[in-house]
Amino acid sequence: MVRIPPLIRHDNHSIPIHAHNLRSTVTKPSEQTDRPMPTIISHAVVPLLLGGAAGRRRISAPLLAAGAIAAMLPDADVLTFKLGIAYADAFGHRGARHSIAFALLPALLAAALYKPLRTSAWQAAAFVGLSAVSHPLLDALTNGGLGVALGWPLDNHRFFFPWRPIEVSPIGVRFFSMHGWQVIESELLWVWLPTGALALLLWQLRRRHERRA
Repeated sequence: MVRIPPLIRHDNHSIPIHAHNLRSTVTKPSEQTDRPMPTIISHAVVPLLLGGAAGRRRISAPLLAAGAIAAMLPDADVLTFKLGIAYADAFGHRGARHSIAFALLPALLAAALYKPLRTSAWQAAAFVGLSAVSHPLLDALTNGGLGVALGWPLDNHRFFFPWRPIEVSPIGVRFFSMHGWQVIESELLWVWLPTGALALLLWQLRRRHERRA
């Protein structure tokens, strides 16, 4: 078993770490005030670039927009801070709304609205669902905050990937600082660049297939 450091420091609080398939933090009451995440635009970039590379015949403009919204939707849970819900609570930031179960909701809604999305029900559900799931997976690659409750409601543990290269982004005015610029550089390197490279590859494969058809 890989040796995992016993503690992560977060805003002057210690968060216990336990060994799992992924590195995880146990969900428990906390008074932490830092509220980090990748910037909301970087979440939308993943479905926008990959869906755009697939072409309008496969991913219509309405479906592409729905995927971008689904990718940003989990961070609506930052509003829970205003409601006095603790970060580490099951319904706090990176909690239930960052789970695979929650991603099924926009997927099912997209399937029901497949006609205005100009696609099939299964394709609408697949694209929007995967777009929503991409959000907590990116958050699990960040180097700060609590992990994501991927397994909610069956498991309230907060998970991180062992490798976390993405600089975590603070919410609010602290984003407009030198640290905010470091976050942008990190996301360009670890989110935008790899996603763009994959999108370019998909675009080239699609064009090659279209020429042969």
